[in-house]
Amino acid sequence: MLHVLLGVLVFLLLSEALLRMLPVSSPTDSGYRIDPMVLNYPPRHEWQMSTGWALYNPQRMRANNAGFAAEHDVVPDPQAVALVGDSYVEASMLPLAARPAAQLERSLGGQRRVYAMGGPGSSLLDYAERIRLAHERWGVRDFVVLLERGDVRQALCGSGNVHARCLDRHSLQPRTELQPPPSALKRWLRHSALAQYLVSQLKVDFRRLPAQAFPELLPAPAGGGQAGSKWPPGGPQALAEAVASEFFARIGPHVAGRLVLVVDSDRQRLARGQAPDDPDRDHFIRLARAAGAVVVDAEPLLRQHFGHSSLSLDVGPYDGHLNPLGVELLAQAAARALLGDAP
Repeated sequence: MLHVLLGVLVFLLLSEALLRMLPVSSPTDSGYRIDPMVLNYPPRHEWQMSTGWALYNPQRMRANNAGFAAEHDVVPDPQAVALVGDSYVEASMLPLAARPAAQLERSLGGQRRVYAMGGPGSSLLDYAERIRLAHERWGVRDFVVLLERGDVRQALCGSGNVHARCLDRHSLQPRTELQPPPSALKRWLRHSALAQYLVSQLKVDFRRLPAQAFPELLPAPAGGGQAGSKWPPGGPQALAEAVASEFFARIGPHVAGRLVLVVDSDRQRLARGQAPDDPDRDHFIRLARAAGAVVVDAEPLLRQHFGHSSLSLDVGPYDGHLNPLGVELLAQAAARALLGDAP
């Protein structure tokens, strides 16, 4: 028995040493540092990111003075543009020059600074808090918001994509749902390359391991194992209306200039020549236009691309984020809308 334990220990130590030499994603230590409703990184924090078991697309990341993964420091500048979104804005799988902020800045002719304010694992109501912050603290007037197609439904509390603000799944009333600080054990494990590889690269969820290892010992889910509806009461239309109402109420005092919403679509279905099926997204677009926002619906752009090209716009089959070509298409459309051209 002692030999077995010793062998396991040696294996773990060797694995740790090997993984420390490879581009395994390193800890980010996110928290509420510059605003009680905005989750980001420690200012000037540096870390490493890669994707999947094979460590695809390794990138060195650096937070600016405000704790966002961005090229520019954030300083008061009413001529700047804030680019707000989730991991689509941070784009940690892309080189710095290919990320949305850099491409949008080039599409604007390099005449205006673009402040990247991405927050992986967030959604629309969290974007509203970053818009508030950018206006109150740095005087930003113009905003481009990059929405992924699931951002409306991800605004529900408990979706796993909430940093602070969300809607109750049953009442659709706004709530604050802050992420708890990490435990001492979690903080310690973050500095283990082996632990980071299991969690960040292989996506192992230790809370679900018992269910995965011994499913026969756990009770069947209620309802005969049938999954419940992903929609709250009232369906996708009611959800889109509640999210839009809260979003535009929160940003109303803070958008002094132009608001451009760039809304991604179902690229996989469009590439196959099929129509997307996102009723909450489509209804939100109608509501946003009625509220005065300039909306760039990516669906016609993507449909046109796939109509004459077989080139994918995804990072890869292992990662559905936009690749540099996909970012370029949307950045150019956002720049045209920001400059007042028809989207």
